[in-house]
Amino acid sequence: MSTPTLKQSPVNEFSRIHGIGAFRPDVIVSNDDVCQWIDSSDEWIRQRTGIVTRHRADKGTSVVDMAEAAGREALKNAGIEGSQLGAVIVSTVTHPYATPSAATQITERLGATPAPAYDVSAACAGYCYGIAQADALVRSGAADYVLVIGVEKLSDFIDNTERTISFLLGDGAGAVVVGPSDTPGIAPSVWGSDGSKSGAIGMTHSMLDVRELSLAAEADGGMSPADLSGRETKLWPTLRQDGQTVFRWAVWEMAKAAQQALDAAGITAEDLSAFVPHQANMRIIDEMAKQLKLPESVIIARDIADAGNTSAASIPLATYRLLQEHPELSGKLSLQIGFGAGLVFGAQVVVLP
Repeated sequence: MSTPTLKQSPVNEFSRIHGIGAFRPDVIVSNDDVCQWIDSSDEWIRQRTGIVTRHRADKGTSVVDMAEAAGREALKNAGIEGSQLGAVIVSTVTHPYATPSAATQITERLGATPAPAYDVSAACAGYCYGIAQADALVRSGAADYVLVIGVEKLSDFIDNTERTISFLLGDGAGAVVVGPSDTPGIAPSVWGSDGSKSGAIGMTHSMLDVRELSLAAEADGGMSPADLSGRETKLWPTLRQDGQTVFRWAVWEMAKAAQQALDAAGITAEDLSAFVPHQANMRIIDEMAKQLKLPESVIIARDIADAGNTSAASIPLATYRLLQEHPELSGKLSLQIGFGAGLVFGAQVVVLP
């Protein structure tokens, strides 16, 4: 008996970004505000990082809320409805629940149910990871349109008195719709990881530490929530980093990855109109541009000055702002690269929507 021939999804030769959206929280934290918690100054923070302010969400605004707002705008700008989405990918490391995922809740809010939905935990490289997956899903025929969201509420996971990373971080969300195209709109992705440096950026504690504290309190005769509050705060997982290790890795190794993305796209730096690196530190951005020998005609995203480091949200937020300030960039080539905790990285050249 012969084996039946299987049906397969139709293949799309190309994909591109059709629309973009963003959400920035209303609370603006200045360097002077930050210096209430750490021994520093506005001048030092500006010189070392390029940051002037950062946006942070209030207690009532969640990761899902911010992602929904950015996603709605991306859908509107792409000219499609939520029901047309074939998948929803949410890049975040700050959704406070292991399950359900942020993506499933956002999918329901946007009217995209029953589209497959999942979260990606790749920190600052998460958005580029999402683009790589969306590109593959669309071109394979597995989905007509994919919503990719980078969103973080990093303020929930910082200790304001910690000096290595807390003053860098902000909150926000950026989103894009990836769909089929008649011409190439997303070049091959260059992505990977370096687990040998996984300790360079991480959490001070795990959730198991908090659990053990609670169990110990019960064994001591049942401490009240008020008794526990101070001790839980000390054990609550917050972010920290080895700044020098991260800086050296980002500048030297990520410039190489960015060049590999240009090579994979079959173009040179002279063909670019924009460069949108992860908004980690202004000095890193400047050094990478120098390493890549970008011509003066290339517009470099510097959203970090007003937004701080928003991890997975930084590239779509920076791209959104770049297009607002330079609408002539629509349809032009942009090199984007994300890198950070893990350590993980992802890069690709895209046609701006």
